[in-house]
Amino acid sequence: MPHINDIPEKQLVPGIVGQYIHGNKTSFGWVTLKAGSQFTTHHHPHEQVTCILEGELEMVIGGVTKILTPGMVEVIPGGVPHSAVVKKDSIVIDVFSPVREEYKS
Repeated sequence: MPHINDIPEKQLVPGIVGQYIHGNKTSFGWVTLKAGSQFTTHHHPHEQVTCILEGELEMVIGGVTKILTPGMVEVIPGGVPHSAVVKKDSIVIDVFSPVREEYKS
């Protein structure tokens, strides 16, 4: 069983780095986000579950703005537009189903 520190980093956008491990039906991501970085509005067919471990994110999910802080969990259905602005340095867990094939390399 790998330790998170042994999983290679993948830069998703400037200031946001993910470390991913994949099963047959899901992708698990440990994501480190720097304050001020952001994901612009996007969507994907994957269901996404995001759990905030540290920090603070402002997310817009399906047109609704939410402030996410440690301990909060958000389910984002596949196909729903969403974005995020990192308010404080953060660590989140992201789980996707089905597998994010583009995160394997």
